[in-house]
Amino acid sequence: MDCKRTVLNKRMGPVILIFLVLLLLPFTAKGESKTIKMATTTSTENSGLLDVLLPEFTQKTGIAVKVFAKGTGAAIRDGMDGNVDVIFVHAKAREEKFIAEAYGAYRLNVMHNDFVIVGPAGDPGKIEGMRDAANAFRKIAAAKVKFISRGDDSGTHIKEQAVWKASKEALKTEATEIIKKGKKEALSFVYPVGLGKRYISIGQGMGKALTFAEEKQAYTLTDRGTFLKYKYGRKLGLNLEILCEGDPKLFNPYGVIPVSPKKHPHVKFASADRLARWLVSAQAQALIGQYKIAGRQAFFPDAVPVAE
Repeated sequence: MDCKRTVLNKRMGPVILIFLVLLLLPFTAKGESKTIKMATTTSTENSGLLDVLLPEFTQKTGIAVKVFAKGTGAAIRDGMDGNVDVIFVHAKAREEKFIAEAYGAYRLNVMHNDFVIVGPAGDPGKIEGMRDAANAFRKIAAAKVKFISRGDDSGTHIKEQAVWKASKEALKTEATEIIKKGKKEALSFVYPVGLGKRYISIGQGMGKALTFAEEKQAYTLTDRGTFLKYKYGRKLGLNLEILCEGDPKLFNPYGVIPVSPKKHPHVKFASADRLARWLVSAQAQALIGQYKIAGRQAFFPDAVPVAE
């Protein structure tokens, strides 16, 4: 009997070893799963940039990235709640607050593009060629034409609200509710009184805001990357034009922030740190600089200028 047990143990030893190796494959040396969660703005996904960046990162490191694309406000709240390991967003003041309140370990500048005001080719608001975004908003209000707002507490929505405030138009604050993952969230925003019901707040991402603006032949504020993708990177195209651009106030920087393990010990900080530092590496910065939509630059790298 003892002899049979010895033979059995010798046979089972390699099987058990293989089982343990397979069990440990999805984990890093520090015991972290090789899949991390990243909350990011819809523009990085809608523009197609993540489809270029993330496969390269995974190939290099073996770490997969599960993306949750949403408005920047919601992405930051995910980081505050410890629901994700890293955030990649574009609302610098809020990002700095996130760091100051110890939710984020650090912030790295990754890239930038800009916001533009788009609208129908007929341009009933007569803003084509303008550089001053606040002045353009003022003319849109005066023309009493439709304006589509994302209304979702995203980086784009935050910028749009700032431009309306700079326009000196009479504004009214209104409270509303948006649905996120089946849950209602309270949100307040300002809108120009003169536009009334022509100011349409939809509580949706950039892609849906653009398609709705096209349907209504209305104006909207958009990041350039998503506009280029919807205008030139799809078979459907987009029947809207860039009418106001070049205002320094419309500069749009993106930052990456790993969630702090001191605030949320369960986060996969080592893997999130690798992603953040890879995004500012020469390889990733070159990919960002080379990414074009129909020959048009969508984003500009900030960490390695020569990558452009």
